[in-house]
Amino acid sequence: MFCETHDGQKLYYEVLGNQNSVETIVFLNGLTQSTGAWMLTTPYFKTKYKIILLDFIFQGQSDKEGEWRDFDTHANDVRSVLEKEKINKAHIIGISYGSLVAQHMGVRFPQYVDRLVLLSTFAHKTPYYEAIELSWWRALEVGGYNLMLDIMLPSVLSEAYFSNPLVSISNLKKGRQDLNLNAEAIFKLMRATKERKDYRKELRKIVSPTLVIQGEKDILFPVHLAREVSENIKQSKLVVIVNAGHTLNLEHVEEVCRNILDFLN
Repeated sequence: MFCETHDGQKLYYEVLGNQNSVETIVFLNGLTQSTGAWMLTTPYFKTKYKIILLDFIFQGQSDKEGEWRDFDTHANDVRSVLEKEKINKAHIIGISYGSLVAQHMGVRFPQYVDRLVLLSTFAHKTPYYEAIELSWWRALEVGGYNLMLDIMLPSVLSEAYFSNPLVSISNLKKGRQDLNLNAEAIFKLMRATKERKDYRKELRKIVSPTLVIQGEKDILFPVHLAREVSENIKQSKLVVIVNAGHTLNLEHVEEVCRNILDFLN
């Protein structure tokens, strides 16, 4: 299905799970993910909850034209989907890039947010993160998404995952390369993070109960960044998943989902 955004773009989304449930969960993707990124996650929630998966503008099956969007605009796009589906309030779960959209949902549109779950998250950039961000940007400029993906994977997957992958690295790469991604669209997505200012003070406006889950071995966003997110949200709890990396919808999925279910219940 598609939802038209305020500026006429078509945003792709799916509605899964228990269609009669009074509770809805919205899952928000990482930078180069799509709705398929949640295939290991949704089985834990489909019996009790209505589930909405969506591709941000510039991702997956959504439109890729137009100017870059900041995170407030992405959050407004999510709100458009909720309004189209006549959902007054939902649990918002976002990972990495999607967790930043979730943060902005909590700040800008609290009336739509029941509970908030932030996976692999941060609120401000460090010089170390900016060095990684620059390496991705340069790889995308020089070699397109294929080279960027080669550079990305050691930053977003733990060492343990490479030793014992749930999905083989070759299949993971093939799956990502089949996502209808193009360099221009990824640059537009990355621009939002590149231009985002320190958001820690804004987080203090969030009133929704919030769960922050971070991988112990997350290189991209180390645990101390997630701790600062949690400390700036009044009703917040931080859970650290031992030996997990950044991509928590692929690593330690059962443990992550059990923590989310406990929080929602």
